[in-house]
Amino acid sequence: MKNKNIAIVPGSFDPITVGHINIVKRAMELYDKVYLAVMINPEKEYMFTISQREAIAKAALSDIEGVEVVSSDGMLWELAKKLGARAIVKGYRNETDLAYEKKMADFNSDHYPDAQTLLLMADDSLSDISSTIVREMITNNEPLDKLVPKSAISEINKIMSKQ
Repeated sequence: MKNKNIAIVPGSFDPITVGHINIVKRAMELYDKVYLAVMINPEKEYMFTISQREAIAKAALSDIEGVEVVSSDGMLWELAKKLGARAIVKGYRNETDLAYEKKMADFNSDHYPDAQTLLLMADDSLSDISSTIVREMITNNEPLDKLVPKSAISEINKIMSKQ
């Protein structure tokens, strides 16, 4: 496994969207092994628990071979080191996202220089999609079919019906 070209696609994924899936698929074209890492950002409040976000992500990626969903409440650079990742792949939609991701890339590089951060611009057709919008739509009982994979919608509905 040490010689494999391993990447991590990290995020909060509260919940995962078709934009996130696009980044995962693009990362899979570049790396031998891709982990989607559901992480905790202490500055955020979440609609879904980390285990629920992980379950939704697993459902969303169930028909995509070669990606493994993991979760961590620690630092991204520590997870990258533990998994032997050589790349951290992040998507960005706009200049605000890009500035934040550059800052995080510098932090991760300072702590684990063996992993480079690759920043991928969102496809134009997906640049307006965000987990925030999806959460608002869930709250308002609006259809999610253009923003979230069907398999993930099913998992979200299952979780929401228990609340």
